[in-house]
Amino acid sequence: MSDPAESSSGVKAIFPGVMLAAVIALAALAITDHYGGPVMLLALLIGMAFNFLAGDARFAAGIDFVARHVLRLGVGLLGLRISWEQVVALGWSPLLLVVAAVALTLIVGVVCARLLGLSRGFGVLTGGAVGVCGASAAMAIAAVMPRHAGLQRDTAFTVVGVTVLSTVAMLLYPLLVAFLGYSDARAGVFLGATIHDVAQVVGAGYIVSDPAGDLATYTKLMRVAMLLPLVMLVAVAVGRREGQGSVVATALPWFLLLFAGLVVVNSLDLVPAALHSGLVSVAQGCLVTAIAALGVKTSLGEMAKVGPRAALLIAVETVVLALLVITALLWLPLP
Repeated sequence: MSDPAESSSGVKAIFPGVMLAAVIALAALAITDHYGGPVMLLALLIGMAFNFLAGDARFAAGIDFVARHVLRLGVGLLGLRISWEQVVALGWSPLLLVVAAVALTLIVGVVCARLLGLSRGFGVLTGGAVGVCGASAAMAIAAVMPRHAGLQRDTAFTVVGVTVLSTVAMLLYPLLVAFLGYSDARAGVFLGATIHDVAQVVGAGYIVSDPAGDLATYTKLMRVAMLLPLVMLVAVAVGRREGQGSVVATALPWFLLLFAGLVVVNSLDLVPAALHSGLVSVAQGCLVTAIAALGVKTSLGEMAKVGPRAALLIAVETVVLALLVITALLWLPLP
């Protein structure tokens, strides 16, 4: 049995850092509620303003706890946002498009990262974030990647990059689908398959029309559903490269099992509506708080070391994804 005194000491050690991250997250949520804007980006930027506390022993343990364990809980709870009915609602064609788009974006990320002199891991991180669900995917992929000195910096840079581009896309892509003459169905599939973050997909979709917004949300959830197999694939690859004895243990962290289990639970409609809404809010809160903690641990000086090539990589991945979906929509049997 654990010593109560030791448990109390552990709580006291992490409490200041946890509270710091929570206050930053609440500030970001309040600003978003009153003035709008991407909450993940706000939490990250506000957190970065408190980077001077990252080396303070009073806060370090709690910030590390939030950036790792609270993050994993938030990723696991994302499973409540997905159900099997949503995945199959659009039929097989959009599903195949989503799978191809995620795979191609990941490949482009890895290949272009090497061409630009960046690491393969950074290509996986950015390609997964662009291809699946933006900041949430970046955090989930980073959670199973090998720990190294630049991982937190790379993750923060990816979160900023995909969030900024997602916000730009939310404003520009509705104009693009109007220029292309897309129907509501095609506009919804395009927006859901190309914009990185869920919130910006919803915003762009309903700018076009209510039917386009509904379809964009469904398509985006199909991309979010790719998070589990992608992160498992990364975990397996990491385990094999590091020569770990148990690939299963590496490939199935507890938060991914939670994610998969909650997808099943949500598909079977086993969670009461009030509880479901509350848990989805908890997931959002966990991710925003984890992003805030990541911001505290990240300095602008370290971010600058990533360089313009990293920004170019994320932009290339975004453009390739959009071009792929536009090309595919020429052939998909949609109204």
